[in-house]
Amino acid sequence: MIVFEKPHALTDTVLHYCPGCTHGIVHRLVAEAIDELGIEGKTIGIAPVGCSVLAYNYFNCDMIEAAHGRAPAVATGVKRAMPDNIVFAYQGDGDLASIGMCETVSTAARGENITVIFINNAIYGMTGGQMAPTSLIGQVTQTSPYGRDPKTQGYPIRVCELLATLDAPAYLERVTVNNVKNVRNAKRAIKKAFQNQIDGKGFSFIEVLSACPTNWGMTPQKALQWIDEAMIPQYPLGVFR
Repeated sequence: MIVFEKPHALTDTVLHYCPGCTHGIVHRLVAEAIDELGIEGKTIGIAPVGCSVLAYNYFNCDMIEAAHGRAPAVATGVKRAMPDNIVFAYQGDGDLASIGMCETVSTAARGENITVIFINNAIYGMTGGQMAPTSLIGQVTQTSPYGRDPKTQGYPIRVCELLATLDAPAYLERVTVNNVKNVRNAKRAIKKAFQNQIDGKGFSFIEVLSACPTNWGMTPQKALQWIDEAMIPQYPLGVFR
């Protein structure tokens, strides 16, 4: 009896992510949701610019590469042109919450019937560890070597809370994947977001607090602990809509 196997919606391509990066966990959860809902043949993913720029290599569904920050706009066009397809955008914090903030807010405000998976690791990963819109107060990055100072660099942006001020979104939840319990909860949230789209409920947004040991300067184990110790107090888990 098979009790555990690779999801069919994931390809056999070796992931390029750093050791301890939790993008791989989230990729698997997305693929498991696609498998369990039986939607692989009609799913279209939108890949971002950032660490997950190569996401199109990892999913056994149609994928489109979007310009930096524009994944929600591309997803909107695809969904409107092919409303019977399931469309998801997969984005990091630099892509979604910085250059792509306008597309994020506008898409949510229109209540587009798409699914957005938002990876928040509080730093720019691919480009070398610069401060991101989601970097924490006091967090040391390549562009905040003395720690993020709100007087000169502003405060972190809480995207779920921001989108919760809009009328249109159907579902907003923040989860994390730093232990088994939280991974299971993230899987439930991601699957629900896809089910909402199948049911035509509108815009669903799942924020995943994710580890970046390389750019945080931590071991993978310490990075998972840091999510509990530093990130969750700033970005509380839960359903916001």
